[in-house]
Amino acid sequence: METIPRDEIKQAVRSRYAQIAQTQSSCCAPSCCGGDGVRADAESRSRAMGYADEELTAAPEGANLGLGCGNPQAIAALKPGETVLDLGSGAGFDCFLAAHQVGESGRVIGVDMTPEMVSRARANAGRGGYRNVEFRLGEIESLPLADASVDVVISNCVVNLSPDKPRVFAEAWRVLKPGGRLAISDVVATAALPEHVRRDLDLHAGCVAGAAPIGEIEAMLRAAGFGQVRVAPKDESRTLIRAWAPGTALEDCVASAVIEAVKPG
Repeated sequence: METIPRDEIKQAVRSRYAQIAQTQSSCCAPSCCGGDGVRADAESRSRAMGYADEELTAAPEGANLGLGCGNPQAIAALKPGETVLDLGSGAGFDCFLAAHQVGESGRVIGVDMTPEMVSRARANAGRGGYRNVEFRLGEIESLPLADASVDVVISNCVVNLSPDKPRVFAEAWRVLKPGGRLAISDVVATAALPEHVRRDLDLHAGCVAGAAPIGEIEAMLRAAGFGQVRVAPKDESRTLIRAWAPGTALEDCVASAVIEAVKPG
């Protein structure tokens, strides 16, 4: 049962990320809303998520906002010539990293529902001279892409923000080619979330309150048609999550996880 109407959750998320895009604040959590040293803070957070220094310097300045809970590049195994879709692409950081991996013969498409983020990502792409990357305004529950048009779907700490996760996975399955793969980092619930957390819009927009249990995510993926489903929480991520909402002990309820699945060929 939803504790908050879905439209309210979606609007809270859109408002939070519009603010981040406009103020260049770092990270999605309630405790991370701007301040001094934004770029350094974003790089520090990204290192904690598993990004290497060479990845941090590979994208245009302003693309890395320190958003996320992991590094989908580390699990996606992208190949030259592939078409990649990034769900909730933000300012474009993961898209630009993916563009280097798929090369000029490949293509990367970022989808985000926040106009301010799409505008910022497009500006970053222009400054960086990326000709194989494009950004589209749209919702991940209704992707603006054709059926069977991408090889890989990546995402970083975005699916938890959706109040309709089964629809997100169904859409990912639809746009993937047969044999295509899903490789995302996201927050999952490892214990029951307290009622006051599930009713907190700030914590929904902050990548916590919308986390689904591992078993539910596995069931959603299989119901969408995916095989080779794997959801693996990372215990070391609890330190990162503790910093999102200090003193709340939310790290005892949620963790970052590697989520992988394959569309049967």
